[in-house]
Amino acid sequence: MTDERTGSDQTPEAPGPNALGLAFGIIGDEWTLLILRAALNGARRYAEFGAAMPISHAVLTTRLDALVAEDVLRREVYQRNPVRSEYLLTAKGRGLWPVLTALWRWERRWTPEPTTTTPSMLHAACGREFTPDFCCSACAEPVTAQDIASSWGPAGGWRRSVPAVHTRRRSGSRRQQEYFYPATMAVFGNRWSSAIVGAAFMGLTRFNDFHDKLKVPPTLLAARLTSLCEHEILHQVVLPDRPDWSEYRLTAKGLDFFPVIGATASWAEHWYHEPAGDVLDWTHRACGAALTGVFRCDQCHEVLRGSDLLQHLG
Repeated sequence: MTDERTGSDQTPEAPGPNALGLAFGIIGDEWTLLILRAALNGARRYAEFGAAMPISHAVLTTRLDALVAEDVLRREVYQRNPVRSEYLLTAKGRGLWPVLTALWRWERRWTPEPTTTTPSMLHAACGREFTPDFCCSACAEPVTAQDIASSWGPAGGWRRSVPAVHTRRRSGSRRQQEYFYPATMAVFGNRWSSAIVGAAFMGLTRFNDFHDKLKVPPTLLAARLTSLCEHEILHQVVLPDRPDWSEYRLTAKGLDFFPVIGATASWAEHWYHEPAGDVLDWTHRACGAALTGVFRCDQCHEVLRGSDLLQHLG
């Protein structure tokens, strides 16, 4: 995927994060992702969320309250004496299933060995085990990062797309990392990592460009780039004509994260759309249409729905 305007933003940035920054600010947290996965798998009550992950009461309460405040979950009292509540997915929350599906796909493809955290999935419509393909809705063909021409839309901009801070980030404990592939948290567990990966998809490669565009502190930038290289999402390339310079480029593993970015951007634009327009302008080179991504079953090629996905542990 290439950015036609990596050199400069042509539209002055309004204060505050845009739709993409807001979206990654909400879901770019390991505990929030675990709660959302549990909710999409049917968890409703506080004890059910607590049983699904190694989380403290304080952290679980904080994350549930934040998701209710964002209208991703809805709190509903089911018992009056004592008062007990359920946490139900709203339409906005249910709309996150493509993001979790894209993460599941990426983990299944890149986890070094199969684990119970990334079980296989069955497509209810065709009854077969499948892998979701991220496709262009206009031509139905699978789409990769290299197939897209991208530029900032009216609501775009480097700084506005840095994820907002909603919760305090943590480096996952060993028990916590049993629930998500560590490379997933290398991207989602820190807002600057999310911003760096997004900027890499927009064409940035050099340390100074990441620093200048994102305004990330140099020491923190160096640490995040090192982590992303250690998890083989980026790799450092020394330029033959400038051995004193190097670039950070997406690996095959990093490029394959694109469906997660695409699913998140689609959700963000739907729920946080600004009157000025979109954050990103994406064009599918093959058919020339503005990209609207959908997931299709790689077996029957039908468009997937959240209700079609059945976890299969066998």
